[in-house]
Amino acid sequence: MRKVRAIVALSFALFLVPSDHAQKKIPALEAKDHINESATVCGNVVSARFSASTKGQPTFLNLEKPYPNQIFTVVIWGSDRAKFGTLETEYKGKRICVTGKIENFRGVPEIIASDPQQIKAE
Repeated sequence: MRKVRAIVALSFALFLVPSDHAQKKIPALEAKDHINESATVCGNVVSARFSASTKGQPTFLNLEKPYPNQIFTVVIWGSDRAKFGTLETEYKGKRICVTGKIENFRGVPEIIASDPQQIKAE
């Protein structure tokens, strides 16, 4: 009976612990302090660009400050673009949250989004 109680208690405790899907939200300005962590980063899309002639055809959503002084960037590669539609017009001027692993690219934190469910407009 003790084992059953322990298993039930452990199962309940694991249920209460947030999973990777329930990420903490952090402002774009703080993303630099969370490199190599999975999180949800939120901010205003102040500039957006589809670079059709650049290798990989990336779409960039820059948060809080426009390129080249962006605070945080969401990158969608051309191979995934069809899943998202025209992000550079849909999200420009809106507040969004993006979930994924925060990486550092040339001193700027970024998340590469490959699934539309990673980005939510607020």
